[in-house]
Amino acid sequence: MIRTATPADIPVIHAMIRELAEYEKVPHEARATEEQLHEALFGERPAAFAHLAETEDGEPVGFALWFLNFSTWRGVHGIYLEDLYVRPDRRGGGHGKALLAELARICVERGYERLEWSVLDWNEPSIAFYRSLGALPQDEWTVFRLTDAALDALGRG
Repeated sequence: MIRTATPADIPVIHAMIRELAEYEKVPHEARATEEQLHEALFGERPAAFAHLAETEDGEPVGFALWFLNFSTWRGVHGIYLEDLYVRPDRRGGGHGKALLAELARICVERGYERLEWSVLDWNEPSIAFYRSLGALPQDEWTVFRLTDAALDALGRG
């Protein structure tokens, strides 16, 4: 049901990223190209990793895209889950849980001490799902982000 993505999976991962952006009501923000995804996942220095959830007949129905982070407090790497997506007509079939379980398995196997991700505060079905797995919200933290003009202005001084 879960397998590591290959370069041949780039088109379906790209399509599901677009579907996720539609679900999150920000399709205009999903600007990544297939070429960028290929470079990030399979280039000379991969910066991200992906797993696919498939049906028994091999149909891709979801994906997890992640990268390594590092905890200065714990002194070890962890996994930051950038995107977790299961196509709407396949939700409830265990694919999301299986994807998260695979990432948790990787953490345990490699000695990573954290598996972290963000969820939109209005996404109650996902929040309930994550809580059912024992995940806890980090309510005391606020995510900050620099992009576009603000990033450019700060970066150029």
